[in-house]
Amino acid sequence: MSTDISTNKASTKAKITVATLAIMNITTVVSLRGFSAEAEYGITAVFYYIFAAIVFLIPVALCAAELATGWPQKGGIFNWVSKAFGHRFGFLAIYLQWLATTIWFPTVLIFAGVALAFIGPDQTFDQALAANRFYSGLVVLVVYWFATFISLKGLKTAAKISSLAGLVGTIIPGIILVTLAGIYVANGNPIHFNPSMHGFIPDFSNFNNLVLAASIFLFFAGMEINAVHVTEVDNPSRNYPIAIICATIFTVIIFIFGTLSIATIIPKDQINLVQSLLVAYDKLFAHFGLGWLGNVTAIALALGVLGQIIAIISGPSAGILQVGREGYLPLSLQKVNKNGVQKNILMCQGGIVTALVIIMMILPSVQAAYQMISQLAVILYLAMYIMLFLSVIYLRYKEPNTPRPYKLPGGMIGLWIIAGVGLLGSILAFVLSFIPPSQISVGSPSTYIAILVIGTIGFIIIPFIIYAYRKKDWLTTSDNN
Repeated sequence: MSTDISTNKASTKAKITVATLAIMNITTVVSLRGFSAEAEYGITAVFYYIFAAIVFLIPVALCAAELATGWPQKGGIFNWVSKAFGHRFGFLAIYLQWLATTIWFPTVLIFAGVALAFIGPDQTFDQALAANRFYSGLVVLVVYWFATFISLKGLKTAAKISSLAGLVGTIIPGIILVTLAGIYVANGNPIHFNPSMHGFIPDFSNFNNLVLAASIFLFFAGMEINAVHVTEVDNPSRNYPIAIICATIFTVIIFIFGTLSIATIIPKDQINLVQSLLVAYDKLFAHFGLGWLGNVTAIALALGVLGQIIAIISGPSAGILQVGREGYLPLSLQKVNKNGVQKNILMCQGGIVTALVIIMMILPSVQAAYQMISQLAVILYLAMYIMLFLSVIYLRYKEPNTPRPYKLPGGMIGLWIIAGVGLLGSILAFVLSFIPPSQISVGSPSTYIAILVIGTIGFIIIPFIIYAYRKKDWLTTSDNN
């Protein structure tokens, strides 16, 4: 694709503001569904969040800012890794980013199904419906394909709807949860976890605690996704870092206080992986005589999931289209509609999601399916992040004179500390992600590990095969395919 054509088109596109990009990043990363998974650990969950923020979220955000402003051309992670290690690994990186988010879609959409189930007046029935895997599968498919339909309308429409849905369905409900829980505690009501800092640092001699710490990384994944939109931001060298730093701060705060809010309201032995957030809202609203707000919040949370899905559908799929046009994807996958949206890639993506949902409906437990798919997604995602951290380090040596309006602070020492911590944390989390968590029943541990290993190897081989058999006529010289 001609650089001049892409540059001219970028300049005529509607710009994304700092606030919009920050909300898109928050919507991409923050999912209120994650609160329940950590709430049973009480004050210890705060340590896990801070740990994951220090060794993963903050390094990802800062490294992505340097890479995106130093190499602001479209392509995101593909462009960065290709500059460092060549196009073969750049293609692997963008493929892993796209595939990991695709595999991850059903897990976050299960939460949308739970939210919609809690619209009913009978909480017992709502909980039973939310646990039904066939109901969950149907909701996942309906919401996902609806989000795909919106994404086909173009980036401008998708960004507006995603930002609005993220505000209404993620940011505002998160603030409401934390505020009401704070008032609840301030009024002298009992809390269901020990707030003493004595249990703040977990016992890492217990191997299961290491596995748990690694699993939290997925909650913070995605901060680099919207880097593919860096050319649609006014003054990206200044505004892109501002947007992701603001998003990072809000993300850590809302995860910590949201999780503690659920731990406050629901006893540890009653916490459920996918339902407890909605139960916590119902209990808080009932306590303050606002029971009618439960249904409103359930709808808002479902909208929040929709906004998150739209933001993520629009990001990695746009990135892999840009890469595909450089000769890495068959022409059939490069087709775009009248809005310039990668329609065939979205259809392929939808096929994968649909297949995963069918598998999820076959497995006997929604929680087991949720955990297994989540772990496969985090393994593939972490492989991509390992390449990201290696790239930012290597490019400082390979291309030291390339202008970087934003650079990691502290010179080369700061580079090695920030990117090095992120790299080591990602490698550790990658290895530990193959271990079944003792806190969640996943059936046979050996079968669980085998599925993850086979899935990881199988998916990683695919881009190398595509790269090896690519054809010259896959290189696109026009945008009208």
